[in-house]
Amino acid sequence: MRWTIKQKPSENKIKHLAQALNVEDFVAALLIQRGIETFEDAKNFFRPSLEHLHDPYLMKDMDKAVARIEQAIENQENILVFGDYDVDGTTAVSLVSSYLKSHYSHITTYIPDRYDEGYGISYKGIDYADDNGISLIIALDCGIKSIDHIAYAKAKNIDFIICDHHRPGEFLPDAVAILDPKREDCSYPYDELCGCGVGFKLIQALGQNRNETIQDLVPYLDLVATAIAADIVPITGENRVLAYFGLKVINGEPRPGIKALVHQVKKKVLDITDVVFIISPRINAAGRIKHGNHAVELLTEFDFEQAQQFASEIEQYNADRKDLDKKITKEAFQQILENKEEERYSTVVFQEDWHKGVIGIVASRLIETYYRPTLVFTKSGDKYAASARSVKGFDVYNALDACAEHLEQFGGHMYAAGMTLKAENYPAFKEAFEKQVSATILPEMRTPEIEIDAKINFSDITPKLIRILKQFEPFGPQNMTPVFMTSDIKDTGYAKTLGAEEEHLRLFVKQSNSDGIAAIGFGLGKKLNIAQNQNLFQLAYTIAENEWNGTISTQLMLKDIRTNDN
Repeated sequence: MRWTIKQKPSENKIKHLAQALNVEDFVAALLIQRGIETFEDAKNFFRPSLEHLHDPYLMKDMDKAVARIEQAIENQENILVFGDYDVDGTTAVSLVSSYLKSHYSHITTYIPDRYDEGYGISYKGIDYADDNGISLIIALDCGIKSIDHIAYAKAKNIDFIICDHHRPGEFLPDAVAILDPKREDCSYPYDELCGCGVGFKLIQALGQNRNETIQDLVPYLDLVATAIAADIVPITGENRVLAYFGLKVINGEPRPGIKALVHQVKKKVLDITDVVFIISPRINAAGRIKHGNHAVELLTEFDFEQAQQFASEIEQYNADRKDLDKKITKEAFQQILENKEEERYSTVVFQEDWHKGVIGIVASRLIETYYRPTLVFTKSGDKYAASARSVKGFDVYNALDACAEHLEQFGGHMYAAGMTLKAENYPAFKEAFEKQVSATILPEMRTPEIEIDAKINFSDITPKLIRILKQFEPFGPQNMTPVFMTSDIKDTGYAKTLGAEEEHLRLFVKQSNSDGIAAIGFGLGKKLNIAQNQNLFQLAYTIAENEWNGTISTQLMLKDIRTNDN
């Protein structure tokens, strides 16, 4: 692991903000690193407000989208709400369809089959709309590159409103309205919304037409917060406000579907990490193992007993997903070893019977061992389909773009993408991708990095600091949980390994005359020797609170441990 200490802001800025807020200098530095430099910035950061949400009509084409929906309602047209099968797509469909249904009855939903139709807008979905007399499709979390599909729909007199957040291509589809803050000609103040977030801006605009206030739309924010967490978008600006109030809904009065998913969780207050690891995988499991429709059914069900039944089925899908994940990951590792590809700059693996629903998860698992851009392929119809995952700093989307001649289609983000290609093009693509990665990846990108926010002493870890850090939440990209570094540490003699394979590390540590603090490092069991024999060592960690039998104590969550002389 590479430890990198973030550049310290200027002393003048630190002193000014620390004085204005009455906080320690290193806390002021943490805020400045997050772009918070004034008292007013800090007030907005620590006290998120729904008033900080932008006017939805600032988004390009919002007026056109609202006008077309209002026209469809006035003319009693049938409206189809279409979305991708992942968490962002299914939450977006649930949000927009349930809002529209509260005002209008001719609404239906459509989630494409991951295996039969693949990612994004499908011809099968358009044919379904045509067969059912649907004249308007609202596409969520997809569509920005679907030029041919939109033309196909237009020939059938079906209009499209696209609500997407992915990067557009050179040309835009011929849709009635395209809501995408990443459009070059869109001046919307915040361009990091997820697909469900763009859907929320649409219902916010529709709500303004109906004299609804933002408070009327708060019950939908449990869906938006779930999508923000799952889609790994920055928790800054508008996303932070939406996630903050969405978590309040999740912990207060969530919709029955989400309540049913967390019903058995013993933790009283869920944070964004719980959403990522408890709620999101279960919603995703429906589309991965069975069909995304099951997730929409769950999230739009308002009878709690029925929601519990749906949640129970989804729980089984999630268990099946875990089993497949383990099996395929093991086979992928074996393939890398058999092909002697341990030292390559990229990982590209294929097996035709791998379950398409878990190859993205497998790609992430492979990165944990071979830290490099990773693509996992399986057979999909007569094509090969893959999920791509990347490492910090490397843009896998750009790498795929450089190899586009070998691909049928691709799309995604800097760190995650999907693609298809013809079977005969796989060997050439694999070598082209390896060549592209080896030519463009920087040496430091090939080693996992721990970014240290600040060097502190244990004496700095006070109840006041913990209260302030809680107000940094919700955490996420560009507002990650602060990571601290402390040197000259000794274990008090209680160092031990935990877990069936002794893979975890448990310490009780002190620094000079400080009180002892419990520390746990998952996956760090092999580093036990560093903490033994009264050695001085360094820790990289985050600060958490641990509740046990009603008692709350401070606990360090270790990122890494190394000798003091590093």
